[in-house]
Amino acid sequence: MQRSPWRPTRRLRRLAGRRHWTPRLVFWGSAVLVGLSAAALTEMGNAANTRFLALYQRWPWAPFLVSPGGIILSLWLTRRFFPGAQGSGIPQVIAALSQRSGDSPSRLLSVRIAIGKILLTTLGLFSGASIGREGPTVHVGASLTAAAGRLAGIKRPGFERALIMAGGAAGIAAAFNTPIAGIMFAIEELARGFEEHATGTIIITILIAGLTAVAVEGNYTYFGVTQAALAPRQWLLVPACGIAGGLAGGLFSRLVLDLSLRLRETLARYPYRMALAAGLLIAVLGTLSHGSSFGTGYPQARALVVGSAHLPWTFPLTKWLASLVSYLSGIPGGLFAPALATGAGFGADIGRFFPEAPLQAAVILGMVSYLSGVVQTPITAFVIVMEMTANNAMLFPLMAAALIATLVSRQLCREAIYQGLAARFLARTEDETVAAKDYDGLA
Repeated sequence: MQRSPWRPTRRLRRLAGRRHWTPRLVFWGSAVLVGLSAAALTEMGNAANTRFLALYQRWPWAPFLVSPGGIILSLWLTRRFFPGAQGSGIPQVIAALSQRSGDSPSRLLSVRIAIGKILLTTLGLFSGASIGREGPTVHVGASLTAAAGRLAGIKRPGFERALIMAGGAAGIAAAFNTPIAGIMFAIEELARGFEEHATGTIIITILIAGLTAVAVEGNYTYFGVTQAALAPRQWLLVPACGIAGGLAGGLFSRLVLDLSLRLRETLARYPYRMALAAGLLIAVLGTLSHGSSFGTGYPQARALVVGSAHLPWTFPLTKWLASLVSYLSGIPGGLFAPALATGAGFGADIGRFFPEAPLQAAVILGMVSYLSGVVQTPITAFVIVMEMTANNAMLFPLMAAALIATLVSRQLCREAIYQGLAARFLARTEDETVAAKDYDGLA
C-alpha cells in the first residue's frame, strides 16, 4: 500500500494560523509595554520625589505652596482630562473585572487613563503627597493589556478578562520586582470571588505543617542554606505586630471607605477647596515629621530594613495620617508603598519593647502586618515582603503575622478596601451608563 504524501496535520495548521498566534502576541507585546511603563513611572516618580525633598531641604516653607498647588492642579487635570484615573487604580481594575459580560471596560481602563495615571502620579509625588506608584502601575498594566486586546479585535469569551488580570498582575510584579507576588495578587485580589474563604485555610494548614516540621527536625532549608530567624522565645513579637498592624490597617481602611462616602457631596461641591485643605495638611505633617512623611516612604522603609534609620517614634503616625489625607484628596496615587513604610515604622516602634529580638525582624513583621491590615490579602502581603527583603528564614513568622493582622482588621472593617472602592466605581459607572441611555432616549 503506497503511503500518501505528507501533509501538515490539522494541529500544525492551527498552530501556524493567525487565531493561534494573535492572542499570544497580544499578551507578549502588551507585557513589554507594561514593563516599560512601570520602569518609566519608577524613574519619573523617583525623580519627582527626590526633587521635592531637595526643594524642602533648601526652602522648608516651600511645601506650603507646592503641596496645595500641586494637588489642586492634579485634581483639576484628573477631572478635566483623565476622569477615571483618580485614586489607587486597583479598585478600577477590580470594577472592570466585575462588570457584566458584554460591558466595555473602556471607561475604567484605557490608554488615555494609563497616560494620565503615569503623569498625575508623578505630579502627586512632586507635590509631596504620601502616595505610591504600585497601584497606579496595576491600573496602567490592566489598561494597556485591555486596550491591546481591543486593538487586536479578539472577541473570544473570557479573553478580555484574562488580559485585564494578567496586566494587573504584571503591574504589581514589575513595580516591586516580585513575580511570585504578582501571581498571588491576581489570584487573591483580582479574582477574589473565587474561593475567598480558602485563604485562611491555606495559611493555617501551611503554618501548622511547617511549624511541626521545624519543631521535629529544626529550622532547615532544602539545600542547606540558613538565615537568621526568630528564636522560639522571640515569637511574642509576631502577635504583637500582627495585632497592632491589623488595628492600624483596619482603621485606615474603615476611614477611607466611610469618609469617601460621607465626604462625597462635599468633595463634589467643593473639590478644589478640599484639595487645598489636603495640601496644607500634607505640608504641616511633613514639616512636623522633618520631611519623613512626604512621598512614597521608600527611603525610610529601606533604611529601617537595613538598620541604618534614625527616625522618631512618631514617624508611622504622621505617615499614616499623610496617606489618609492624600488618598481622600482624590488625586491619583497608590497605597502599597506608603503602607509598607508605615508598617515598617510601626514594627520598629514595637520592636523597642522586645530588645531580645532583631529589630530588622520587627520591621518586616510590621510591614507585612500593616499591609495585610489595609488590603486584607495576607498571602500577597507576606509574599511581597518576603520577596522584597529576600528573607526566607522569616517565612513562617511573616505568614502568622499576616493572618493575625487580617483577622483583626476584619473586625474593624468587614469590607476589604479595594473591593469596597471597586463597588463604588462600578455603581458610578452603571449610573452613568443608565443616565446616558435615558438621555439618548429623550433626544
